[in-house]
Amino acid sequence: VSERFIPKGEDIVVQGGPLFHILGQQVGLGGILSGDTVVLLPRVNLDGLFDHIERHKVLTFFGVPTIYRMILEHDRVDYYDLSSLKYCFSGGDVLPSEVAERWLKKFGQPIYQGYGATETCGRVSLTPMGEQAPAGSAGKITPLQKVKLVDPDTLEPVPPGEPGEALVSSEHMVRTYWNKPEETAECFMETEGKLWYRTRDIVRIDENGWLFYLDRSVDTLKYKGYRVAVSEIEAVLQEHPAVISACVVGVPDEKVGERIKAFAVLKADVKGVSAYELLKWCRERLAPYKVPQYIEFRDMLPKSKVGKLLRRELRAEERKRFEKVE
Repeated sequence: VSERFIPKGEDIVVQGGPLFHILGQQVGLGGILSGDTVVLLPRVNLDGLFDHIERHKVLTFFGVPTIYRMILEHDRVDYYDLSSLKYCFSGGDVLPSEVAERWLKKFGQPIYQGYGATETCGRVSLTPMGEQAPAGSAGKITPLQKVKLVDPDTLEPVPPGEPGEALVSSEHMVRTYWNKPEETAECFMETEGKLWYRTRDIVRIDENGWLFYLDRSVDTLKYKGYRVAVSEIEAVLQEHPAVISACVVGVPDEKVGERIKAFAVLKADVKGVSAYELLKWCRERLAPYKVPQYIEFRDMLPKSKVGKLLRRELRAEERKRFEKVE
């Protein structure tokens, strides 16, 4: 996706993800197979990362959205010269618009987004370098994958332009989980003579082939009959100048289905911000049925080894709390 601007074999890539993760394998090992230079770091250390980018004149950097936010918040980032960066790629989770805007303003380079999964052997959509992606897009569908959108409940195709669960088919993809026949049956299906992977992700694809990630189907709440995408609420909370990260889950409620609860982490130097202020912020920017009923402050949110938000852990906490009350 960057070959028009950085010839194959001439790229210098700094490893922004672990090699046990598909993102690290595809970009890092892919660079080695292409004859590029790959700079490997033993662990996440931002000063070390900055130093290697400056010293080796790194052209390509990739990582999950969390690491881009960490770089922007780092108090010594201005001590280093990162001007060699030409292609910055984000994957593994939704990139908040405010992070993308701050990055572009500070470094003069956009963050190119992509979407994929381990089961699809990485990329499903990518944003080619030099192309202006529509706001909120995670790239264009790549030629090696076939994607169709279906209703997650009926598995019937949705009308063009409408959101649906993404099914992905490719010759180069996982076909089964090792010794897990039940999970394989749940996540893979055959139709139209092809094997398809059920991503459980709700996306939309426009008439030009740009993919827009909306939410995980399992992370879409049902409140008073409304289907609410938690990522939209999280994005609004993270736009607040005092909030560094946020997570939204559903709390079981017999009357309304699920009530909306948000967890928020404030920046270290922020004092005096209340839940009332954040709720007011949400009311000014969201439809009434999307405004959280509860906000809980945390020092940190659970994340995987690659920095991906583990929403399921917070959801499990709330489920246990609900069961105890029952």
